[in-house]
Formats: sequence, C-alpha cells, structure tokens
Amino acid sequence: MASMGALAFDEYGRPFIIIKDQDKQKRLTGNAAIKSHILAARTVASTLRTSLGPKGLDKLMVSADGDITITNDGATILKMMDVDHQIAKLLVQLSQSQDDEIGDGTTGVVVLAGALLEKAEHLLDKGVHPIRIADGFEMAARCAIQSLERSAETFPLDVNNLEPLIQTAMTTLGSKIINKCHRHMAEIAVNAVLAVADMETRDVNFELIKVETKVGGQLEDTMLVKGVIVDKDFSHPQMPKVLRNVKIAILTCPFEPPKPKTKHKLDVTSVEDYKNLRKYEHEKFEEMVQQVKDSGAGLAICQWGFDDEANHLLLQRELPAVRWVGGPEIELIAIATGGRIVPRFEELTADKLGYAGVVKELCFGTTKDRMLVIEECTNSKAVTIFIRGGNKMIVEEAKRSIHDALCVVRNLVRDNRIVYGGGAPEISCAIAVAKEADSIKTLEQYPFRAFADALESIPLALAENSGLNPIHTLTEIKARQVAENNPALGIDCLCKGTADMKEQHVIETLHSKKQQILLATQVVKMILKIDDVRSPDDGY
Repeated sequence: MASMGALAFDEYGRPFIIIKDQDKQKRLTGNAAIKSHILAARTVASTLRTSLGPKGLDKLMVSADGDITITNDGATILKMMDVDHQIAKLLVQLSQSQDDEIGDGTTGVVVLAGALLEKAEHLLDKGVHPIRIADGFEMAARCAIQSLERSAETFPLDVNNLEPLIQTAMTTLGSKIINKCHRHMAEIAVNAVLAVADMETRDVNFELIKVETKVGGQLEDTMLVKGVIVDKDFSHPQMPKVLRNVKIAILTCPFEPPKPKTKHKLDVTSVEDYKNLRKYEHEKFEEMVQQVKDSGAGLAICQWGFDDEANHLLLQRELPAVRWVGGPEIELIAIATGGRIVPRFEELTADKLGYAGVVKELCFGTTKDRMLVIEECTNSKAVTIFIRGGNKMIVEEAKRSIHDALCVVRNLVRDNRIVYGGGAPEISCAIAVAKEADSIKTLEQYPFRAFADALESIPLALAENSGLNPIHTLTEIKARQVAENNPALGIDCLCKGTADMKEQHVIETLHSKKQQILLATQVVKMILKIDDVRSPDDGY
C-alpha cells in the first residue's frame, strides 16, 4: 500500500506529517467542519419534519428506473433519498437502526437529531466547546429518560381484553395513508402478533407472520388468515378447488424421471427404443404418484415443476398438486401444517405429512388471478396478513404501515410500559430537563437548556403540520402541564377538543420513546466530535 504521507521534523525537533497530494484535497477543520456537518444533517431533518404526525404530508420518490413510491415512513423516505454527504448518510443509518430495533418512530428520531444539531450550532457561536456540548447533551438525555420512566404507566396486557393494544396500534397507523380503515388494520395487527406470541417468554417470532399483497379490491378487504396464503394455483384447472381435512406431502424433489448426474448422451436409433424410453418415463411417473398416494397424502406441494404428462397423470389418479412453490413459502407451510419437507420420494411416509382443515383456491376480479389458502392447520401459530388495495402504491404503503403496527404490538408484549403520544412526553421531558439545568453550576447548563429546546421541536412540528399556531399551542400546553402536573397533555392534532392524550387514546411505547432520545443523542455526539474532514477536491 502506498504511503499517505511522510514524517518530517522542524528546527526544534517537533515531528509533523507531510501529506501526499495535499493540493488536490479539500480540508475542513474546527468549527467550519462541524458547521458543514450540521448544515447537511439539518437539511435532511427538515425534509422529514413535514411528515411528522397524523396530519403529516407524504413524499413522492421516483427511482432511477421510473418506479414511484409514495410514503411518509421516515426510514423508507431516507433509504430512497439520493444522499451524498457523509453526515447526511449517518442520519439515514439512524432512522434505519430505529426501524430495525423498534419499527416505529423513524421520522421523530431524525427530526430530534436535526433539532439538537441546530441548537448545538447556536452554542458553538457563543464559544462553547463541542465536547462540552456533547457531554451536556448526554447528561440531559439521561435526565429526560428518567423523567420518561417516572411518567410511564404499566399497560394492561390481557389476551381477553384487546382494546388497549388496538388503541396503541391505531396511534401508529394514525399518521399513515391507511387511516381511513385503521381500526380494522389495528385489529389485524394485534390478532396476528398475539397468534404467534409466546406469552411465557414474552417473545414474538416475526418469521411466522407473512404479509401477502394483491392489487385490487379495497383496503377494507384486507384480512388475517390463520394459516398460509401462497400466490399459486392448483397445477391443473380440473382439479378440485376446495379440499377438506387433507394430508399434505411437501416435496422438494421434482416429478420427473431420474437423470444421470454426469454429462450424458442418449441415442434413440429406432422406434422401439423410443417406445421403451416413453414406457420407462411413464412407469417412473406412475411409481412416484403411487408413492405419494400410498403415504396417504391428499395434496402434493412441490418446490419444482412437473411436465404436462405428470400433471395429467396426477389428475387421473385424483391427486391435486401445486408446483413451483418457493423455498420460504414451503418452510412456512411445513411449520403451519406440522409436516416435514421430503427431499426424495422414497423417504415419504405417513408421519411426514402435514395436515390442513381447508385448502381452497381464491379467485380475484376479472383477470382470474388465483391464490391458494391453507387454513385450520395443526400449528395455528403461522398466520398471513392478506392486504388488498386500489393500486400498487397503496398496497405497498399499507404493507409498510402494517409492519410498523406489528412492531409496536410486539414491543408491548416485550415491555408493557407506555407513555402518551402527541408530543406530551417530549414536553414533560423538556420541562424536567430545563428544571434540572437550573441546579447545574457548570457550563453544562447551557447544553441542558438547548436540549430542552430541541425536545420541543417535536410538538412544534406536530402543531405546525396540523395547521395550528405552533408557538401559541406549545406555550399553552407547556403551561398546563406545569400547572396541572399532568404529563399526558399534548398537541390536539386531530382537533378533538381535548389536549389530554389519555382521553384521546394516543399511546406510544416507552421503549420506542427512550430509544429515540438515546439514538438521536448518540449520533449528535458523534457528529460534534468530528473536527477535521479531508476529501477529494471535487467531493463534498
């Protein structure tokens, strides 16, 4: 590897480095570098600011090949934005980590990080050292989280009373495009998670929840299937469309005669040879179908295809079959039906078969699109959410929204403490942090107050996006929170006439809120610690 520079000494013997190609590089140092980073991060955050809350606006993104995505999911917007600046990429990763860990709050975490950097810039202009700002922010974040834990309430997690869980899922879906039927969607999300949740270990296996989509119909047609939906149909149109109490053979071997594995050549020189070959193939097909029938199977699901001859034989022998079923789907069918995946016909036995109460073919619209539904399985834990919608964009956005709702319900199963939404937790944290700042004698009191101001950017954005007067609304709610000592007072985005989020049933998980504050603070601290940037002159 070529050396990046050379070590030299001045006349006093002090070492310094001569860096290669210095004239071709651009360098930013000190506060100029930090301010350049802050500007980039604030630009990204301001893009997302208008997407926050139930009245937040959507963004339309066009990819290089002309595909259109309309969404207000923060992680999706940032993932699809063409971001060049390295610090802006950090914010993209920030929203992605919030999405991976929590699944919700991806917009809020970026807006908070942008606000913290904006306040940090004012402190830098006053001459406060970046490290003191970063340390002050970290202390303030700890103080905010203590305030959150004090105001958090334990959530009643009762399988017989799903209403509180549904209200929480509705809060998540309130800001999405699907909010016209968001109670229906919330119920689906709650029932799906509870179907696969293990209440003893407080864990949810998302592998067992499959989301299938089909353009057509309307959002209200979305349904939860206690089983598996496969985007396939029976291999022959004359096979029965509904099977009941059926045993299923799950095969990863093709219905075709065995071939030598090495390169081979078969010379058919006479009619007799050809007839023998046809007879051999036919006998092999007969044998394979008989092996499946002998095991007691009433349906064969095959990972690979089979030709028309095998298909016709299956129909004659009254063995319905499905071909070209993908690997992940085959695994899910095996889990749901309690069957074993069989790699060879010789290994197929009755104890390896799966069981389903109903296997039926659904038909859609005038295009005769068909899908296969496998219900009433042995293992009822595997479920499928089947989303319908007017066009591809609505269906895709509904899928993203359902994912957020599933994540929130899962978080409540894991940790059932909640706070009330609508900017209420941020306002109560801001009050607590500002109060704590008064008792600090060191320079950190300035970053503390800046942190409190940054927290208020979330309720300000909520009020602004809802068409309210931001400053007036925030001041009024803040004064009421102090006077009434009620941390559930937030921004009345939906104009329901009450600012009490407890009455409006606007609920967020404590885990999500804590993670937002911690992640935003960590990223801001990292950005403030960068004071020297070296890049090619045509970059940046």
